[in-house]
Amino acid sequence: MDYFLGLMIPFIGTTLGAACVFLMKDKINDKLEKALLGFASGVMVAASVWSLLIPSMEMSADKGNLRFMPALIGFFVGAAFLFLLDKITPHLHLKESTPEGPKTSFKKTTMMVLAVTIHNIPEGMAVGVVFAALMAGSSTMTFASALALSIGIAIQNFPEGAIVSMPLKGEGASRKKAFLLGTLSGAVEPAAGALTLFASNAISGALPYFLSFAAGAMIYVVVEELLPEASNREGSTGEEIRTDISTWGFAIGFALMMVLDVALG
Repeated sequence: MDYFLGLMIPFIGTTLGAACVFLMKDKINDKLEKALLGFASGVMVAASVWSLLIPSMEMSADKGNLRFMPALIGFFVGAAFLFLLDKITPHLHLKESTPEGPKTSFKKTTMMVLAVTIHNIPEGMAVGVVFAALMAGSSTMTFASALALSIGIAIQNFPEGAIVSMPLKGEGASRKKAFLLGTLSGAVEPAAGALTLFASNAISGALPYFLSFAAGAMIYVVVEELLPEASNREGSTGEEIRTDISTWGFAIGFALMMVLDVALG
């Protein structure tokens, strides 16, 4: 039950964020959105380092000076996996007018949800693999540290849920439909987490690779999607937005995730 709750916490964060569509009359303020995108980036980078890459290398201590190899290999395979997923899945990033991936007849709202779903997959994988390490009895992982990662991702999922549902409403979806689609985009997280957990336990000795795989996938999302959106100076009405807002959001998100991991771990 504890593991199930751990996998579900990030999804709960997304759902609560998507519910903001019932509370907010209009779109999210541009400056707030930039800050939240920076915050989400900071959380994901800190989680990748403190909760995934460092434990991956600690689990590979028996390899001596080559203990970085599983982390290095897994990191690049994870980034390549997201790159491939990005290329084969038709999707449309928020505030973009040109879809990416293969041509399709999907509606605009569907492709917007798919874009966020791709983004959420590595987050679910990250939570799943840390709980897999816990189940495997790894000395580098405690329930508190696994829970810290789950809570950290849930915290950054809350504003993401709002960032997803509000534009969907702006595209003409009803509040209820925007909420359901925003929630649906986060449903992939517990699914990806469960699949990663079972796969990690089934392949003996692969945990260091799975940990760094999730890290590589998350860093790819941050660099490919979140940071470019956060650093875009143009607001929704054409005015220039200061990018230091997203920079400080990044710093706060990184610090919060670092504190959660160290304090609870």
